[in-house]
Formats: sequence, structure tokens, C-alpha cells
Amino acid sequence: MNKSVIASIVISSLSFSYSAVAHDHAAGQDEHALTTSFMYQGKPATEATKAYNNEFAKGLKFDDTKSFQEGRANLIAPLDAATASLLADAYEFIGDKTPDTINPSLYRQAQMNNEAYGLYQVNDNIFQVRGTDLANMSLVRTDNGWIVFDPLTTRESAKASLAFALKNLPFGNNDPVVAMVYSHSHGDHFGGSRGIQDMFPNVKVYGSANITKEMVDENVLAGNAMSRRTSYQYGATMVPSETTIVDAALSNGIAKGEITYVQPHHETNLESKFETVVIDGLEIVFMDASGTEAVSEAVAYIPSMKTIWAAEVTYKGMHNVYTLRGAKVRDALKWSKEINNMIQEWGGEAEFLFSAHSSPVWSNNDINDFLKLQRDNYGFVHNQSLRLANNGVVMQDIGWEIEKVLPQSIKDAWHTNGYHGTYSHNARAVYNMYLGYFDMNPANLNPLPTKAEAAKFVEYMGGEKAVLKHAKADFAKGEYNFVATALNKVVVSNPSNNDARSLLADTYEQLGYQSEGAGWRNVYLAGAQELRIGRQAGALKTASADVIAEMPVGSLLDYLAIKVDSIKAQDYAFEVNLVLPDTKEIFVVELSNGNLSNAKIAKVKDTATATLTINQADIVKLNLKQTTVKDLLASKAANIKGDASFLETLAKVMTEFDSAFEIVPLPSDKVIEANRAIYMQDVAKPAHNDRHHGHDSK
Repeated sequence: MNKSVIASIVISSLSFSYSAVAHDHAAGQDEHALTTSFMYQGKPATEATKAYNNEFAKGLKFDDTKSFQEGRANLIAPLDAATASLLADAYEFIGDKTPDTINPSLYRQAQMNNEAYGLYQVNDNIFQVRGTDLANMSLVRTDNGWIVFDPLTTRESAKASLAFALKNLPFGNNDPVVAMVYSHSHGDHFGGSRGIQDMFPNVKVYGSANITKEMVDENVLAGNAMSRRTSYQYGATMVPSETTIVDAALSNGIAKGEITYVQPHHETNLESKFETVVIDGLEIVFMDASGTEAVSEAVAYIPSMKTIWAAEVTYKGMHNVYTLRGAKVRDALKWSKEINNMIQEWGGEAEFLFSAHSSPVWSNNDINDFLKLQRDNYGFVHNQSLRLANNGVVMQDIGWEIEKVLPQSIKDAWHTNGYHGTYSHNARAVYNMYLGYFDMNPANLNPLPTKAEAAKFVEYMGGEKAVLKHAKADFAKGEYNFVATALNKVVVSNPSNNDARSLLADTYEQLGYQSEGAGWRNVYLAGAQELRIGRQAGALKTASADVIAEMPVGSLLDYLAIKVDSIKAQDYAFEVNLVLPDTKEIFVVELSNGNLSNAKIAKVKDTATATLTINQADIVKLNLKQTTVKDLLASKAANIKGDASFLETLAKVMTEFDSAFEIVPLPSDKVIEANRAIYMQDVAKPAHNDRHHGHDSK
């Protein structure tokens, strides 16, 4: 058979786009988007938005500045210019006065995150670098060196942050990093691992239970869609400013660079809920918290320091039960219960609590108060969502209704606010987890496809001009939610209606300016941007070779099945043995009825039409485009026995995903050109801010 055909099909089929962070976080921005002086800028806030945000501010406890005090405490050294350039410089526009274009609660969170700017001391033996990436890098002292808890998102940020820490630590500056601990399976908690290993090759790595499998699997099967959606959630194509992205909820944003992965030497809690591990003389008790914020996650307690490591099970805000980028719904009840386990196990004596995001909490009373409110917030979302659902409140309404029953004590606490996960979309997540997307109203059982529905909607409303007339009137009154709904129908049914397009973009923009949730703001503003000037550079980067290399073959085969065009494939059939000598695994792969299936088996099947023998290590090389099937066959590193035509069949039925598929109807080139002159402004770089000027209030 033609060897070039073999090479091209296997390489293209085995390559995949893995969502760069596998988290509720973005993977970084295109460097061009950060360096060009021409940046997308939105319109000013309307009077209705100014009034909304001013009224919103009246319900906020600006006199409670404890989080700012905790964030400023124990600063050892502010970031130097080189280290700050990883992230912090992009957010220098954040000042004391809340802009009209930003929800005052979200701006306070941005101010608080913006003050994270250096090396901080948690206690005598624990330090944190904050402000260089989405997560904190924490350093914990052992007998002979340091443990790095969560080595950030990228090789570059980890390396620079660790070098900065070792230069400024009050002691142990020349001592090695003896271990790394990954708290969970999201990229900003392991992505910089290779940077640490570059500096300390003998570092030992610990990870939460099944972290490698879960890290690779979580975002692969829907990875293309998730990557595109993630660029919306994190405003990845926008440069930070008062009219674009202002915060990422967990920190201001994320560093640029390469995401890497060093596989753990030891995964904790594989056999028990609690596991005590001694790392270079330091005893750490790990507690499995998988299924809360991440599929694989562990929190920990350091008895000798009376310190809780909360990983990302808590942070100073409410997290996502459902993340807008797309992921399996998380279990809010389990989340609440795991925080309760932390309280019951360690709350009696803990004096310090530090986490992967936000600043620490000190003193036993404050730690227990913090954990109880966090526990009760997730418990509230779970329990009240189901109470409402059991009383007939449906999916579309439950996000509005749950905010009406929020207890005052939770409402008043800043660290339960919906910066990352809002009450609205988290309540809908709980509903969906138990009852699914369907509300049992027959009208919603089988709606028309979106474009057909939009056309009928516009027809019933009296045509596009009638809808636009009503929309302009409601926009003037600040009634943006339904304006967005109605105008979206017009633009979907007729993308060339530029008056409707322009007003819809304006509407999304004002909704973004009013949003307390960082993700909501970014989704609205990204939609407005694409309606005006189309898709932009800055889409999220795919994962690095280190991450791709860890993908299990079974998961890879599942991924290939998703790429099969069932109509093309229905006329073909094969059954192939896949033998992996280096891992001693055998799979059977079968194409039938337009579907590609696989199963792990004990021995090769005699009924198979072919057997492909190849080492998993060589599959990794194929995936990374470091070799070709032609070369492997020529060198006899791989071989095919039987009918090799299955490779040609795969070539015929495989499809490639559109990594930039349409989310909002895109404008014409003429509209893009006209709008670029309006919205792409020459923005001068702001003067350097004093990052500790004391943001306390609106």
C-alpha cells in the first residue's frame, strides 16, 4: 500500500487539540494581541448601565476590607520588573476609582487580585509568590529544602517565579526544591512543572489520585469546542482595559508560555480517603477531594505547622459548579461535604490556611468562619436549587429565583460572591445534574433548529423592522436582556442586517459592563467584539508536547471515534488488533454501522482483518509529529499483518474540526473594515502603578 497515505492518515488522526488548561481558566493570549498598540476598545457605559452599577454598589459592604488586609500582609519583596512582565503589567490600568464600564463588585475583586504582587510569608516555613500567573506558587520548607505546591501554568512563569522566590526568601536561598505537589488536574497547577525540573532535575513529584488520566481525559473528547468556548470565557482575544477583560476571578489573568507536565512519581489517596506522606522529613496528610472543583483533587494538612492546604476547593469567591467553557457538572453537595470534612478533621487546631488562589487566612477563628461560609455557600446552591426545582421552578427561571433566597450572611461575605461561578449558572447546573436540560414543558421538548426558529420568531414579531423598532425602545430604557434575545433572532436569521448586528453588539456590551461574574463579562464582551470585527488573533494555545505525550491510547481511540463522519463511514467496515508491546496492551478497533469502537482485550482476535503492532512510545512520537508511520514501518519499529486497507478507510472517513467555528453570526469583510476604524484604537501603555496604593472601596 502507498506508504505516504499511511503516514498522512495516522499523523493527522493521532494529532489532537487538547484544551490548554483543562480548567475554568484561559491558556494565555497571542503575543501580538499583547504587544500591538492598536487594541480593541468598546463604547462607554450607557446611563442605564451607570444607574445599574451605582445601585448594585449600594448593596456591597465596602467597609469590610479584611481581604485587602490579608492580601497585603507579610509582603517580603515586591515583584521586580522582569518577573512582573509575566502578567502584572497588563493590568496596570486598575486604579482606585471604579469605571462606569465595570460592575463595582467585580472591580473590587480585580483591585484585590491586582494587589497580589510579590513574595509573601504565610508562616515561618511557608511562602507564596502571587501575581505572576493565575495561581499562586507556594513554597513549603522541609528538612533540607523546599516543596513547590502547584508550579503555575507555564514553564516560563514557574521558572521566573521560583528564581524570584529563591532570590528573596529570608532563608534557604541556596537549598534545592526537593518535591512538587500538584493539587489537582487543571493546567495552572501543573503546567509549569518542567520549569521547576529544569532548575532541579532530581525533584520528586506528587499528584492527586489519578491525576494523569483525568488531566488528559477531561478536555479531550470535547476539546475543540471547549477551546473555542474558553476563548470567550476568558476574553482571550481582548487586551485588558476598562471596556474589555478586567479580571479572571481567581487572579487578574494568566501568564504566557508553554504548558508542560512532569508525570508524578506518586499519586496520593489511591487506596484511602486520607494518606500520610513524609516528604524530606515533613509529614503531610492528604485528603482526597476528587469530584469537587476538579475530577482529581486533594487537599492537605501539615500537622507540625497547624496548616491547611485548601488547594482550589476554596478561594476568595464562589467557584463554578458548571463552567461556561463547558465541562461536566460538578457535585455541589460533595463540594460542601468535603469542606465540612476539612473543618471536622483539622478545624479544631488549624492556625493557617493557604490555597492555590487568593491570599491566606490566619487564626483558628477566621479559618473556621471562612470554611463554614464556603461550605454553606455550596450547600446553599445545591439545597436551594433542588428545593426550588421540587416546587416546580424550571431551568430558565431558577437562576433568577435563587438570588431571591440568598441568606444575608452569605450575601454580605465578599468571599462567597459569584466572580467565577455565579449563583445563576450554578443553580442551573444543579438542576441539570439532577433533572437534565428539559423542563417538561412540551413546547421545549423538540424546538426547531436555531436558524429556522429565528426566522419564524422574526416572522411572528412582524419582521425585522418591527423587532428592531421595539429593540431600540427597550435598549433606551436599559432593558437589555430581552433586547439581546430578540436581536439575536434577527441576526441569526439574517446576518446581513447590520443595524440589528450593531445594536446587538451594543446590548451585549452593556450586559457585560453590568456583570459581577468575570466569565459573564468576558462572554458578553467577546460576543460584542466578534459581531463588530469578527474573529481575532489570540485564541487559546494548544497544550505542549509534555501534555500530549501523556494521553492513554484508549482515550486516543475514543477521540478518533469522534472524528469519524458516520455517513461516509456507513459503507465501510473493519476489525483491527492494535498491539502495544511496550505496555503489553492489546486493543480491538472496529468500524461498523458508521461508528468506530474500541475495547481493551486479553489476546488478539483471530477474526480481525489486520493487526497493527506499534509501541505506545512511538504513538506518542506520531502524535507529536516526531516520526512517521513510513519511517516506523521501514525501521520495523512497527508492522502491519493482514489487510492494511483500514488505514485508507480511516483517511476517507475522518474529519477535521473547525477550531474557529461560529458562535455569533460573523460580519462581512466590509463591516469588519468599517468597524476596525471605530473600535481598534491606538492605546498608549499606562504609566507604572503603585500596586499597593490601598484599594478599599468603590
